Amino acid sequence: MKNRDHLPGDIVLASASPRRAALLKDLGWKFRVEPPDIDEHFLKGVSPSRQAVRLALEKAKASPSHSGSSLVIAADTVVVIGSDILGKPAGPEDAFRMLSLLSGKTHSVITGIAVKWGEILASGFEDTKVTFRELSSGQIWAYIAEGESMDKAGGYAIQGSGSLLVRSIEGCYFNVVGLPLYRLSRLLEDIGVPLESQWGETE
Repeated sequence: MKNRDHLPGDIVLASASPRRAALLKDLGWKFRVEPPDIDEHFLKGVSPSRQAVRLALEKAKASPSHSGSSLVIAADTVVVIGSDILGKPAGPEDAFRMLSLLSGKTHSVITGIAVKWGEILASGFEDTKVTFRELSSGQIWAYIAEGESMDKAGGYAIQGSGSLLVRSIEGCYFNVVGLPLYRLSRLLEDIGVPLESQWGETE
């Protein structure tokens, strides 16, 4: 594929996540946010990685800008512990359930990511292992009271107060935040944008 030599002037983040937006801003990119409206239910019998990639692709295709010249970036993150796939908590009690499951154990954070530029589409996923410290019920409720849990897969934010819950990670830190930047960079290369053109402000 012929290199395009630069990022497009119109980049769309198909996500309402402020963490994903902050990571793109740190790269110096100019972009606009278009949260998609899709059904984020999980399909039975589908692996967590395929679930995440499927939802990322649906978000990219659901963006109003998906058929034009804009570069659309979409992602979906799930937390996996044993046979349980954890999305965003439905409320404080659900957050407590999730954090209790994660306490003292190692779980996977899987983010599916999709990029679409005109007719070109590429997707992939990142899998990071995160190990939690042992948590008492009181400690879990104290963390939930911090107010971070409700819009986070698994009920915690590693870049916030939730960092104190984490004993160790193996793999991409940015994936746990919500947007695996290495995987995004490689997907951009796949659609013709070389690494050398991925730094700094877009044209």
